[in-house]
Amino acid sequence: MRNLTLLTDLYELTMMQGYFKTGNNRTVIFDAFYRKNPCDGAYAIACGLEQVIDYIKNLHFSDEDIAYLKGLNIFDEDFLEYLRNFKFTGDIYAIPEGTVVFPKEPLVKVIAPIIEAQLVETAILNIVNHQSLIATKAARVCYAAKGDGIMEFGLRRAQGPDAGIYGARAAVIAGCVATSNVLAGQMFNIPVKGTHAHSWIMSFDDEYTAFKTYAKLYPNACILLVDTYDTLRSGVPNAIRVFTEMREAGIELHGYGIRLDSGDLAYLTKKARKMLDDAGFSDAIISASSDLDEYLIDSLKAQGAAITSWGVGTNLITSKDNPAFGGVYKLAAVMGDDNKFIPKIKLSENSEKITNPGNKTVFRVYDTNGMIKADLIALADEVYDETSPLLLFDPVETWKKTLLEPGEYSMREIMVKVFDKGECVYKSPDVMDIQTYCLKEQSTLWDESRRLINPQEVHVDLSQKLYDCKQELLNNYSRK
Repeated sequence: MRNLTLLTDLYELTMMQGYFKTGNNRTVIFDAFYRKNPCDGAYAIACGLEQVIDYIKNLHFSDEDIAYLKGLNIFDEDFLEYLRNFKFTGDIYAIPEGTVVFPKEPLVKVIAPIIEAQLVETAILNIVNHQSLIATKAARVCYAAKGDGIMEFGLRRAQGPDAGIYGARAAVIAGCVATSNVLAGQMFNIPVKGTHAHSWIMSFDDEYTAFKTYAKLYPNACILLVDTYDTLRSGVPNAIRVFTEMREAGIELHGYGIRLDSGDLAYLTKKARKMLDDAGFSDAIISASSDLDEYLIDSLKAQGAAITSWGVGTNLITSKDNPAFGGVYKLAAVMGDDNKFIPKIKLSENSEKITNPGNKTVFRVYDTNGMIKADLIALADEVYDETSPLLLFDPVETWKKTLLEPGEYSMREIMVKVFDKGECVYKSPDVMDIQTYCLKEQSTLWDESRRLINPQEVHVDLSQKLYDCKQELLNNYSRK
Protein backbone atom coordinates (compact mmCIF):
# COMPACT_ATOMS: atom_id res chain seq x y z
CA MET A 1 0.00 0.00 0.00
CA ARG A 2 1.22 3.48 -0.84
CA ASN A 3 1.43 6.11 1.84
CA LEU A 4 -1.00 8.75 0.59
CA THR A 5 -1.07 10.77 3.80
CA LEU A 6 0.15 13.93 2.05
CA LEU A 7 -2.40 13.47 -0.73
CA THR A 8 -4.26 16.40 0.75
CA ASP A 9 -4.81 20.09 0.21
CA LEU A 10 -2.54 22.36 2.23
CA TYR A 11 -5.46 24.04 3.94
CA GLU A 12 -6.44 20.75 5.56
CA LEU A 13 -3.08 20.78 7.36
CA THR A 14 -3.23 24.45 8.29
CA MET A 15 -6.71 23.95 9.74
CA MET A 16 -5.44 20.89 11.60
CA GLN A 17 -2.71 22.97 13.18
CA GLY A 18 -5.32 25.58 14.08
CA TYR A 19 -7.50 22.99 15.79
CA PHE A 20 -4.42 21.63 17.58
CA LYS A 21 -3.25 25.05 18.79
CA THR A 22 -6.68 26.09 20.04
CA GLY A 23 -7.45 22.75 21.68
CA ASN A 24 -10.49 22.34 19.46
CA ASN A 25 -10.53 18.63 18.68
CA ARG A 26 -14.17 17.81 19.26
CA THR A 27 -15.68 14.80 17.57
CA VAL A 28 -17.54 15.79 14.42
CA ILE A 29 -19.45 14.26 11.54
CA PHE A 30 -18.59 14.94 7.91
CA ASP A 31 -20.63 13.69 4.95
CA ALA A 32 -19.20 13.05 1.49
CA PHE A 33 -21.99 13.37 -1.09
CA TYR A 34 -22.70 14.81 -4.51
CA ARG A 35 -25.33 17.29 -5.63
CA LYS A 36 -26.03 16.46 -9.27
CA ASN A 37 -26.02 13.21 -11.21
CA PRO A 38 -23.23 13.06 -13.82
CA CYS A 39 -23.84 12.80 -17.57
CA ASP A 40 -27.33 14.32 -17.21
CA GLY A 41 -28.46 10.97 -15.83
CA ALA A 42 -30.77 9.99 -12.99
CA TYR A 43 -28.37 7.93 -10.88
CA ALA A 44 -24.74 7.23 -10.09
CA ILE A 45 -22.74 4.17 -9.04
CA ALA A 46 -20.84 4.34 -5.74
CA CYS A 47 -17.25 3.21 -6.23
CA GLY A 48 -13.80 3.51 -4.67
CA LEU A 49 -14.48 2.34 -1.11
CA GLU A 50 -11.76 -0.32 -1.14
CA GLN A 51 -9.14 2.30 -1.95
CA VAL A 52 -10.53 4.59 0.76
CA ILE A 53 -10.11 1.72 3.22
CA ASP A 54 -6.51 1.15 2.10
CA TYR A 55 -5.81 4.86 2.49
CA ILE A 56 -7.22 5.05 6.02
CA LYS A 57 -5.42 1.88 7.10
CA ASN A 58 -2.08 3.28 5.97
CA LEU A 59 -2.62 6.81 7.25
CA HIS A 60 0.57 7.98 8.98
CA PHE A 61 3.19 10.69 8.69
CA SER A 62 6.63 9.30 7.87
CA ASP A 63 9.87 10.96 8.86
CA GLU A 64 10.17 12.18 5.27
CA ASP A 65 6.66 13.67 5.47
CA ILE A 66 7.50 15.49 8.68
CA ALA A 67 10.76 16.81 7.24
CA TYR A 68 8.96 18.11 4.17
CA LEU A 69 6.26 19.83 6.21
CA LYS A 70 8.91 21.37 8.46
CA GLY A 71 10.60 22.78 5.38
CA LEU A 72 7.46 24.71 4.46
CA ASN A 73 8.09 26.94 7.51
CA ILE A 74 4.42 27.23 8.43
CA PHE A 75 4.08 24.44 10.99
CA ASP A 76 5.28 24.58 14.58
CA GLU A 77 7.40 21.90 16.22
CA ASP A 78 4.72 20.82 18.70
CA PHE A 79 2.22 20.22 15.89
CA LEU A 80 4.78 18.32 13.82
CA GLU A 81 5.57 16.19 16.86
CA TYR A 82 1.86 15.45 17.21
CA LEU A 83 1.79 14.29 13.58
CA ARG A 84 4.55 11.74 14.23
CA ASN A 85 2.10 9.61 16.20
CA PHE A 86 -0.96 10.43 14.12
CA LYS A 87 -3.48 7.64 13.61
CA PHE A 88 -7.09 7.61 12.52
CA THR A 89 -9.23 6.67 15.53
CA GLY A 90 -12.74 7.41 14.31
CA ASP A 91 -15.69 5.63 12.73
CA ILE A 92 -16.55 5.52 9.06
CA TYR A 93 -19.83 4.47 7.46
CA ALA A 94 -20.29 4.13 3.71
CA ILE A 95 -22.58 2.91 0.98
CA PRO A 96 -20.96 -0.24 -0.48
CA GLU A 97 -19.33 -0.15 -3.89
CA GLY A 98 -21.58 -0.98 -6.80
CA THR A 99 -24.67 0.49 -5.15
CA VAL A 100 -26.92 2.75 -7.18
CA VAL A 101 -26.92 6.16 -5.46
CA PHE A 102 -28.55 9.55 -5.82
CA PRO A 103 -27.80 13.21 -5.01
CA LYS A 104 -27.49 14.48 -1.43
CA GLU A 105 -27.05 10.98 0.05
CA PRO A 106 -23.93 10.54 2.19
CA LEU A 107 -21.75 8.09 0.28
CA VAL A 108 -19.18 8.20 3.09
CA LYS A 109 -19.77 9.42 6.65
CA VAL A 110 -16.77 10.17 8.87
CA ILE A 111 -17.21 10.42 12.64
CA ALA A 112 -13.91 11.39 14.25
CA PRO A 113 -12.02 14.10 16.15
CA ILE A 114 -12.04 17.09 13.84
CA ILE A 115 -8.26 17.04 13.30
CA GLU A 116 -8.55 13.53 11.86
CA ALA A 117 -11.81 14.12 9.99
CA GLN A 118 -10.39 17.25 8.36
CA LEU A 119 -7.27 15.53 7.06
CA VAL A 120 -9.05 12.74 5.20
CA GLU A 121 -11.37 15.03 3.22
CA THR A 122 -9.25 15.50 0.11
CA ALA A 123 -8.20 11.90 -0.42
CA ILE A 124 -11.70 10.51 0.17
CA LEU A 125 -13.14 12.90 -2.39
CA ASN A 126 -10.32 12.26 -4.85
CA ILE A 127 -10.84 8.49 -4.70
CA VAL A 128 -14.64 8.35 -4.56
CA ASN A 129 -15.23 11.13 -7.09
CA HIS A 130 -13.05 9.52 -9.74
CA GLN A 131 -14.16 5.93 -9.47
CA SER A 132 -17.85 6.79 -9.02
CA LEU A 133 -17.68 8.95 -12.14
CA ILE A 134 -16.14 6.24 -14.31
CA ALA A 135 -18.43 3.54 -12.90
CA THR A 136 -21.45 5.71 -13.69
CA LYS A 137 -20.26 6.37 -17.23
CA ALA A 138 -19.55 2.67 -17.76
CA ALA A 139 -23.01 1.73 -16.49
CA ARG A 140 -24.55 4.04 -19.09
CA VAL A 141 -22.38 2.61 -21.86
CA CYS A 142 -23.26 -0.97 -20.88
CA TYR A 143 -26.96 -0.09 -20.75
CA ALA A 144 -26.79 1.32 -24.27
CA ALA A 145 -25.22 -1.92 -25.53
CA LYS A 146 -28.30 -3.91 -24.40
CA GLY A 147 -26.45 -7.02 -23.31
CA ASP A 148 -23.54 -6.90 -25.76
CA GLY A 149 -20.12 -7.09 -24.15
CA ILE A 150 -18.29 -3.84 -23.46
CA MET A 151 -14.50 -3.95 -23.21
CA GLU A 152 -12.79 -1.01 -21.51
CA PHE A 153 -9.61 -0.10 -23.34
CA GLY A 154 -8.92 3.55 -22.57
CA LEU A 155 -5.59 3.22 -20.77
CA ARG A 156 -3.54 5.17 -23.31
CA ARG A 157 -5.99 8.07 -23.15
CA ALA A 158 -6.52 8.11 -19.38
CA GLN A 159 -5.27 11.06 -17.34
CA GLY A 160 -2.25 9.21 -16.01
CA PRO A 161 -1.54 5.70 -14.69
CA ASP A 162 -3.80 5.84 -11.62
CA ALA A 163 -6.75 7.07 -13.67
CA GLY A 164 -6.20 4.19 -16.09
CA ILE A 165 -5.82 1.55 -13.38
CA TYR A 166 -8.65 2.57 -11.09
CA GLY A 167 -10.82 3.68 -13.98
CA ALA A 168 -10.58 0.15 -15.38
CA ARG A 169 -11.56 -1.23 -11.98
CA ALA A 170 -14.60 1.06 -11.81
CA ALA A 171 -15.63 0.24 -15.38
CA VAL A 172 -15.59 -3.50 -14.72
CA ILE A 173 -17.56 -3.03 -11.49
CA ALA A 174 -20.25 -1.22 -13.48
CA GLY A 175 -20.54 -4.01 -16.06
CA CYS A 176 -17.67 -4.04 -18.55
CA VAL A 177 -16.73 -7.63 -19.39
CA ALA A 178 -12.99 -6.97 -19.49
CA THR A 179 -10.24 -4.37 -19.73
CA SER A 180 -7.19 -4.09 -21.94
CA ASN A 181 -5.22 -2.86 -18.90
CA VAL A 182 -2.95 -5.74 -17.88
CA LEU A 183 -1.81 -4.13 -14.62
CA ALA A 184 -5.43 -3.59 -13.57
CA GLY A 185 -6.09 -7.23 -14.45
CA GLN A 186 -3.25 -8.34 -12.20
CA MET A 187 -4.11 -6.01 -9.32
CA PHE A 188 -7.82 -6.71 -9.17
CA ASN A 189 -8.10 -10.16 -10.75
CA ILE A 190 -10.39 -8.93 -13.52
CA PRO A 191 -10.56 -10.27 -17.11
CA VAL A 192 -8.17 -8.81 -19.68
CA LYS A 193 -8.71 -8.95 -23.42
CA GLY A 194 -7.14 -7.57 -26.55
CA THR A 195 -6.52 -8.23 -30.24
CA HIS A 196 -3.87 -6.58 -32.38
CA ALA A 197 -3.17 -3.19 -33.89
CA HIS A 198 -2.96 -1.98 -37.47
CA SER A 199 0.80 -2.06 -37.06
CA TRP A 200 0.63 -5.88 -36.89
CA ILE A 201 -0.98 -5.96 -40.34
CA MET A 202 1.35 -3.34 -41.76
CA SER A 203 4.47 -5.14 -40.54
CA PHE A 204 3.75 -8.05 -42.92
CA ASP A 205 4.03 -8.07 -46.69
CA ASP A 206 0.29 -8.61 -47.04
CA GLU A 207 -2.89 -8.69 -44.95
CA TYR A 208 -3.63 -12.38 -45.47
CA THR A 209 -0.21 -13.43 -44.12
CA ALA A 210 -0.68 -11.16 -41.09
CA PHE A 211 -4.08 -12.73 -40.37
CA LYS A 212 -2.85 -16.28 -40.90
CA THR A 213 0.14 -15.78 -38.62
CA TYR A 214 -2.01 -14.30 -35.88
CA ALA A 215 -4.51 -17.14 -36.18
CA LYS A 216 -1.75 -19.72 -35.73
CA LEU A 217 -0.55 -17.94 -32.60
CA TYR A 218 -3.99 -17.41 -31.04
CA PRO A 219 -6.46 -19.91 -32.53
CA ASN A 220 -8.75 -19.67 -29.51
CA ALA A 221 -8.95 -15.87 -29.47
CA CYS A 222 -8.71 -14.92 -33.10
CA ILE A 223 -10.25 -11.47 -33.56
CA LEU A 224 -8.85 -9.95 -36.75
CA LEU A 225 -8.71 -6.21 -37.39
CA VAL A 226 -10.10 -5.84 -40.90
CA ASP A 227 -9.99 -2.11 -41.68
CA THR A 228 -6.28 -1.48 -42.24
CA TYR A 229 -6.67 -1.28 -46.04
CA ASP A 230 -10.17 -1.94 -47.39
CA THR A 231 -12.70 -3.48 -45.02
CA LEU A 232 -15.11 -5.11 -47.47
CA ARG A 233 -12.84 -5.86 -50.44
CA SER A 234 -9.77 -6.97 -48.51
CA GLY A 235 -10.13 -7.23 -44.74
CA VAL A 236 -13.30 -9.30 -44.39
CA PRO A 237 -12.51 -11.61 -47.38
CA ASN A 238 -9.02 -12.32 -45.98
CA ALA A 239 -10.48 -12.99 -42.52
CA ILE A 240 -13.00 -15.41 -44.05
CA ARG A 241 -10.18 -17.13 -45.93
CA VAL A 242 -8.25 -17.66 -42.70
CA PHE A 243 -11.34 -18.86 -40.80
CA THR A 244 -12.09 -21.31 -43.62
CA GLU A 245 -8.56 -22.69 -43.51
CA MET A 246 -8.77 -23.06 -39.74
CA ARG A 247 -12.04 -24.96 -39.99
CA GLU A 248 -10.68 -27.21 -42.76
CA ALA A 249 -7.65 -27.94 -40.55
CA GLY A 250 -9.99 -29.23 -37.85
CA ILE A 251 -9.52 -26.25 -35.52
CA GLU A 252 -12.65 -25.66 -33.47
CA LEU A 253 -13.58 -22.03 -33.86
CA HIS A 254 -14.72 -20.16 -30.78
CA GLY A 255 -14.06 -16.63 -29.56
CA TYR A 256 -13.22 -15.65 -33.13
CA GLY A 257 -14.34 -12.86 -35.42
CA ILE A 258 -13.44 -9.45 -36.77
CA ARG A 259 -12.93 -5.93 -35.44
CA LEU A 260 -13.52 -2.58 -37.10
CA ASP A 261 -12.01 0.65 -35.84
CA SER A 262 -13.07 3.13 -38.52
CA GLY A 263 -15.59 3.95 -41.20
CA ASP A 264 -19.37 3.82 -41.15
CA LEU A 265 -19.78 1.14 -38.51
CA ALA A 266 -23.49 0.58 -39.18
CA TYR A 267 -23.04 0.06 -42.93
CA LEU A 268 -19.78 -1.87 -42.75
CA THR A 269 -20.85 -4.27 -40.01
CA LYS A 270 -24.12 -5.11 -41.72
CA LYS A 271 -22.24 -5.90 -44.92
CA ALA A 272 -19.58 -7.85 -43.02
CA ARG A 273 -22.26 -9.83 -41.18
CA LYS A 274 -23.80 -10.96 -44.45
CA MET A 275 -20.41 -11.94 -45.84
CA LEU A 276 -19.57 -13.95 -42.72
CA ASP A 277 -22.97 -15.62 -42.63
CA ASP A 278 -22.83 -16.54 -46.30
CA ALA A 279 -19.45 -18.17 -45.67
CA GLY A 280 -20.84 -20.23 -42.82
CA PHE A 281 -19.49 -18.16 -39.93
CA SER A 282 -22.74 -16.96 -38.39
CA ASP A 283 -21.31 -17.20 -34.87
CA ALA A 284 -18.31 -14.97 -35.65
CA ILE A 285 -17.99 -11.96 -33.37
CA ILE A 286 -18.11 -8.51 -34.90
CA SER A 287 -16.34 -6.12 -32.58
CA ALA A 288 -16.22 -2.36 -33.07
CA SER A 289 -14.36 0.57 -31.59
CA SER A 290 -13.68 4.16 -32.77
CA ASP A 291 -14.53 6.88 -30.24
CA LEU A 292 -17.66 5.16 -28.99
CA ASP A 293 -19.85 6.32 -26.14
CA GLU A 294 -23.35 5.48 -24.96
CA TYR A 295 -25.01 7.84 -27.43
CA LEU A 296 -23.19 6.50 -30.49
CA ILE A 297 -23.74 2.91 -29.39
CA ASP A 298 -27.44 3.64 -28.93
CA SER A 299 -27.60 5.22 -32.39
CA LEU A 300 -25.75 2.31 -34.03
CA LYS A 301 -28.07 -0.17 -32.34
CA ALA A 302 -31.06 1.77 -33.68
CA GLN A 303 -29.55 1.59 -37.19
CA GLY A 304 -29.26 -2.18 -36.96
CA ALA A 305 -25.47 -2.29 -36.80
CA ALA A 306 -24.38 -5.94 -36.65
CA ILE A 307 -22.03 -5.43 -33.71
CA THR A 308 -21.88 -7.94 -30.88
CA SER A 309 -18.91 -6.61 -28.93
CA TRP A 310 -17.88 -3.04 -28.28
CA GLY A 311 -14.49 -1.58 -27.37
CA VAL A 312 -14.88 1.74 -25.59
CA GLY A 313 -11.86 3.82 -24.70
CA THR A 314 -11.41 7.57 -24.45
CA ASN A 315 -15.00 8.61 -23.85
CA LEU A 316 -15.38 6.07 -21.05
CA ILE A 317 -12.08 6.29 -19.18
CA THR A 318 -12.21 10.11 -19.15
CA SER A 319 -16.01 10.45 -18.96
CA LYS A 320 -15.37 12.97 -21.70
CA ASP A 321 -18.76 14.71 -21.64
CA ASN A 322 -18.72 15.04 -17.83
CA PRO A 323 -15.14 14.96 -16.57
CA ALA A 324 -15.83 15.60 -12.87
CA PHE A 325 -18.18 13.95 -10.39
CA GLY A 326 -18.68 16.94 -8.12
CA GLY A 327 -18.66 15.22 -4.75
CA VAL A 328 -18.25 17.44 -1.69
CA TYR A 329 -17.41 16.90 2.00
CA LYS A 330 -19.41 18.93 4.49
CA LEU A 331 -19.63 19.22 8.25
CA ALA A 332 -22.96 17.86 9.50
CA ALA A 333 -22.66 17.76 13.30
CA VAL A 334 -20.38 18.61 16.21
CA MET A 335 -20.25 16.80 19.55
CA GLY A 336 -21.51 18.97 22.41
CA ASP A 337 -20.38 19.02 26.02
CA ASP A 338 -23.13 16.53 26.85
CA ASN A 339 -21.68 14.03 24.34
CA LYS A 340 -24.65 14.54 22.03
CA PHE A 341 -24.25 15.68 18.46
CA ILE A 342 -25.32 19.23 17.63
CA PRO A 343 -26.56 19.33 14.02
CA LYS A 344 -24.86 21.84 11.74
CA ILE A 345 -26.07 23.25 8.43
CA LYS A 346 -24.35 25.13 5.60
CA LEU A 347 -26.49 27.89 4.14
CA SER A 348 -26.21 29.28 0.64
CA GLU A 349 -27.93 31.65 -1.75
CA ASN A 350 -28.21 28.57 -3.96
CA SER A 351 -30.81 26.30 -2.39
CA GLU A 352 -29.22 23.14 -3.82
CA LYS A 353 -26.07 23.92 -1.80
CA ILE A 354 -27.86 23.97 1.55
CA THR A 355 -26.75 20.84 3.39
CA ASN A 356 -28.71 18.26 5.37
CA PRO A 357 -27.70 18.44 9.05
CA GLY A 358 -27.11 15.81 11.70
CA ASN A 359 -26.00 12.20 12.00
CA LYS A 360 -27.72 10.53 9.08
CA THR A 361 -28.24 7.23 7.32
CA VAL A 362 -29.99 6.21 4.09
CA PHE A 363 -32.88 3.81 3.59
CA ARG A 364 -33.87 2.44 0.21
CA VAL A 365 -37.59 1.95 -0.37
CA TYR A 366 -38.71 -0.71 -2.87
CA ASP A 367 -42.08 -1.55 -4.35
CA THR A 368 -43.48 -5.07 -4.29
CA ASN A 369 -41.54 -5.96 -7.45
CA GLY A 370 -38.20 -5.02 -5.90
CA MET A 371 -37.87 -1.81 -7.93
CA ILE A 372 -36.63 1.39 -6.33
CA LYS A 373 -39.53 3.55 -5.20
CA ALA A 374 -37.48 6.24 -3.46
CA ASP A 375 -34.59 6.79 -1.09
CA LEU A 376 -35.12 8.19 2.38
CA ILE A 377 -32.38 10.12 4.19
CA ALA A 378 -33.09 9.83 7.92
CA LEU A 379 -31.38 10.49 11.21
CA ALA A 380 -29.22 7.58 12.29
CA ASP A 381 -31.29 6.74 15.35
CA GLU A 382 -34.57 6.42 13.46
CA VAL A 383 -36.22 3.01 13.26
CA TYR A 384 -38.78 1.99 10.66
CA ASP A 385 -41.32 -0.80 10.77
CA GLU A 386 -42.57 -2.20 7.47
CA THR A 387 -45.81 -3.23 9.17
CA SER A 388 -46.67 0.46 9.55
CA PRO A 389 -47.62 2.98 6.85
CA LEU A 390 -44.75 5.03 5.41
CA LEU A 391 -45.33 8.62 4.37
CA LEU A 392 -42.89 10.01 1.81
CA PHE A 393 -42.86 13.65 0.82
CA ASP A 394 -40.76 15.90 -1.37
CA PRO A 395 -38.43 17.94 0.88
CA VAL A 396 -38.82 21.03 -1.35
CA GLU A 397 -42.34 20.74 -2.73
CA THR A 398 -43.71 19.29 0.47
CA TRP A 399 -47.30 19.01 -0.79
CA LYS A 400 -46.16 16.15 -3.02
CA LYS A 401 -46.76 13.13 -0.82
CA THR A 402 -47.02 9.37 -1.18
CA LEU A 403 -48.48 7.13 1.51
CA LEU A 404 -47.32 3.52 1.31
CA GLU A 405 -49.42 1.02 3.21
CA PRO A 406 -47.96 -2.11 4.85
CA GLY A 407 -47.34 -4.76 2.21
CA GLU A 408 -46.86 -2.15 -0.50
CA TYR A 409 -43.18 -1.55 0.18
CA SER A 410 -39.97 -2.87 1.71
CA MET A 411 -36.96 -1.01 3.08
CA ARG A 412 -33.28 -1.60 3.68
CA GLU A 413 -30.58 0.57 5.18
CA ILE A 414 -27.83 0.93 2.58
CA MET A 415 -25.05 2.42 4.72
CA VAL A 416 -22.69 -0.01 6.48
CA LYS A 417 -20.02 0.47 9.12
CA VAL A 418 -16.51 0.36 7.70
CA PHE A 419 -14.27 1.56 10.55
CA ASP A 420 -14.94 1.30 14.27
CA LYS A 421 -12.64 3.36 16.51
CA GLY A 422 -9.97 3.33 13.83
CA GLU A 423 -10.14 -0.41 13.10
CA CYS A 424 -11.52 -1.70 9.81
CA VAL A 425 -14.58 -3.90 10.36
CA TYR A 426 -15.57 -4.32 6.71
CA LYS A 427 -14.11 -6.68 4.12
CA SER A 428 -14.29 -5.46 0.55
CA PRO A 429 -15.61 -8.09 -1.87
CA ASP A 430 -13.63 -9.10 -4.94
CA VAL A 431 -14.18 -6.85 -7.94
CA MET A 432 -16.13 -9.47 -9.90
CA ASP A 433 -18.40 -10.03 -6.90
CA ILE A 434 -18.97 -6.28 -6.71
CA GLN A 435 -19.84 -6.37 -10.42
CA THR A 436 -22.49 -9.04 -9.80
CA TYR A 437 -23.95 -6.90 -7.03
CA CYS A 438 -23.79 -3.76 -9.17
CA LEU A 439 -25.63 -5.38 -12.08
CA LYS A 440 -28.35 -6.48 -9.65
CA GLU A 441 -28.50 -2.95 -8.26
CA GLN A 442 -28.94 -1.48 -11.73
CA SER A 443 -31.78 -3.90 -12.42
CA THR A 444 -33.76 -2.28 -9.57
CA LEU A 445 -33.89 0.98 -11.55
CA TRP A 446 -36.83 1.57 -13.85
CA ASP A 447 -35.87 1.91 -17.51
CA GLU A 448 -37.37 5.39 -17.39
CA SER A 449 -34.57 6.34 -14.99
CA ARG A 450 -31.88 4.61 -17.06
CA ARG A 451 -32.68 6.12 -20.43
CA LEU A 452 -29.90 8.26 -21.81
CA ILE A 453 -31.87 11.42 -22.55
CA ASN A 454 -34.21 13.18 -20.12
CA PRO A 455 -34.43 10.31 -17.62
CA GLN A 456 -37.01 10.21 -14.86
CA GLU A 457 -35.56 11.44 -11.58
CA VAL A 458 -35.59 9.09 -8.59
CA HIS A 459 -37.04 10.71 -5.46
CA VAL A 460 -34.69 11.30 -2.53
CA ASP A 461 -36.79 12.31 0.45
CA LEU A 462 -36.03 13.37 4.00
CA SER A 463 -37.61 11.75 7.04
CA GLN A 464 -40.01 13.95 8.96
CA LYS A 465 -37.56 14.10 11.85
CA LEU A 466 -34.65 15.20 9.64
CA TYR A 467 -36.86 17.66 7.75
CA ASP A 468 -37.98 19.24 11.03
CA CYS A 469 -34.37 19.47 12.23
CA LYS A 470 -33.34 21.19 9.01
CA GLN A 471 -36.25 23.63 9.11
CA GLU A 472 -35.52 24.54 12.74
CA LEU A 473 -31.92 25.39 11.87
CA LEU A 474 -33.01 27.40 8.83
CA ASN A 475 -35.55 29.30 10.91
CA ASN A 476 -33.03 29.98 13.66
CA TYR A 477 -30.55 31.48 11.20
CA SER A 478 -33.21 33.54 9.46
CA ARG A 479 -34.08 35.19 12.81
CA LYS A 480 -30.50 36.27 13.47
